[in-house]
Amino acid sequence: MNYLAHAYLARHDDDAMVGAILGDFVKADAVDGFDPVIAREIRLHWRVDAFTDAHEVTRSLKQRFDAGHRRFAGIVLDLYFDHLLASAWPRFNDEPLPGFCARVYAGFARWRHALPERAQAAGDAMKSQDWLGRYGDPGAMRVAVGRVATRLSRNGDALLACLSQIECDPDPFLRGFDAFFPQLVAFAEAERHSITG
Repeated sequence: MNYLAHAYLARHDDDAMVGAILGDFVKADAVDGFDPVIAREIRLHWRVDAFTDAHEVTRSLKQRFDAGHRRFAGIVLDLYFDHLLASAWPRFNDEPLPGFCARVYAGFARWRHALPERAQAAGDAMKSQDWLGRYGDPGAMRVAVGRVATRLSRNGDALLACLSQIECDPDPFLRGFDAFFPQLVAFAEAERHSITG
């Protein structure tokens, strides 16, 4: 899952949403330096990623990609699942997506002083370009995949090829998301209570 889904899983608390996204920016040896709520959500982020990667639905969906692109499929699936979550947002949350995104951006601004430099830059860009709010827009989805592709030293074109494959036959991915996401929500709730430090 990508940033929107991680924030959604921590939607009960604005500081928790910051921690939920920080899992992509913090190393294990630095977690204890954060506020306990943020530290817990960073750890949960890693468990959510492991659960997602190992889940039968995501493993099955990855097999739909051309063999040469499968190793990049997980990255695109994470982004595409955020697109599906944003597209169907009212099914999952009564709070309108723009208001939810504003809470996430405000949390990043509030904690900016304590964030790693990369997370500060990402938080600034996230807000100025409304990354989370734009996930529902198919054109913005292509921009998001392109942004990740430019960070890869090689094979960035493989990410765009994976997205093109999804776009040619999106129904299996939509069905997969519908089957997987409720299980992910239940997993995150259970795991959150098991994280003690």
